Amino acid sequence: MQYRQLGKTNLQVSAICLGTMTYGDQNTEPEAHEQLDYAMAQGINFIDTAEMYPVPPKAETYTRTETMVGNWLKKQARDKIILGGKVAGPRRGMHWIRGGPSSLDKANIRAAIEGSLKRLQTDYIDVYQLHWPERNVPMFGQYLFDPAGEFESGIFKQGDEKVWVSIQNQLETLAELIDEGKVRYIGLSNEQSWGVMEFLHVAKEYNLPRIASVQNCYNLINRGMEFGMSEVLYRENVSLLAYSPLAFGHLTAKYIDNPAAQGRVTQFLGYAQRYKKPNVFPASAAYAKLARAHGLTPTQLALSFVYYRWFVTSTIIGATSMAQLKENIDAWHTKLSPEVMQEIEHLHLTMMNPAP
Repeated sequence: MQYRQLGKTNLQVSAICLGTMTYGDQNTEPEAHEQLDYAMAQGINFIDTAEMYPVPPKAETYTRTETMVGNWLKKQARDKIILGGKVAGPRRGMHWIRGGPSSLDKANIRAAIEGSLKRLQTDYIDVYQLHWPERNVPMFGQYLFDPAGEFESGIFKQGDEKVWVSIQNQLETLAELIDEGKVRYIGLSNEQSWGVMEFLHVAKEYNLPRIASVQNCYNLINRGMEFGMSEVLYRENVSLLAYSPLAFGHLTAKYIDNPAAQGRVTQFLGYAQRYKKPNVFPASAAYAKLARAHGLTPTQLALSFVYYRWFVTSTIIGATSMAQLKENIDAWHTKLSPEVMQEIEHLHLTMMNPAP
């Protein structure tokens, strides 16, 4: 396993991070612990979770993932593990999370971290991330910014603009948590270029904690990170934690080979609008064909592409079976040839970003 510096911190994180969002719904606790043990044995030192998990979020399963991870974590050498956590924000209709948080204000962030620490059975989280922006911004399959979202009524109407908790106030709360030893470093998730730059600007201006990372979707059919954000990451030394490298299983080709195959797409109907768009299946089929033409599995092609992108610090993988987990980790040993990369670029230009 390779280890890479997280932003400007002193953390060295494994190039593969184990995601946990299936624990408590698709995976039982014994299965979760087996995955965690195996990942550690393969040199993975980075585990990512969130108070909202498992996904898709539901009132009856909320917090199960952290509880399962916590029951495993208490038996580990804590200083050998880099733990990522997230605070859920507002505007997603999840009324069961702190009454449906209206903002990322001090009360909500503090309530979130205290709950997470208790469930995770630890005194601190290494990388605490804002799961999504509080402000009006396209995310989770939305791709167009809508200025009408700045107004309570959803239309342009003078006098009813929404009031967002400022980035300065969010950082001030996170600074308190760092001072108290509950958080080591901070990051963003599902962010846009403007948000990353504004967090960096405000941190510098007011001597507040600097974000170390941004956790965003990145895969063969969603390469939006390459349009502006990759330059931001490079020039500002912010790490990308790439999630969904297999595009909810689409890039394994299992839904191409069998549309009724067991998986998130067939188990949770209507979920993940990002992968409901017209060119997702044609693009997935084209990448699968390319992989097989070169003696690779579609999974190897998709994961190797993300693992070795120059601006990806760590790739978050998830699995519902040990066979899947082993295949995902083994794909680290596959490096794509210049010829394959050239063919990937041709397909990308032909069917650009079908799943933004």
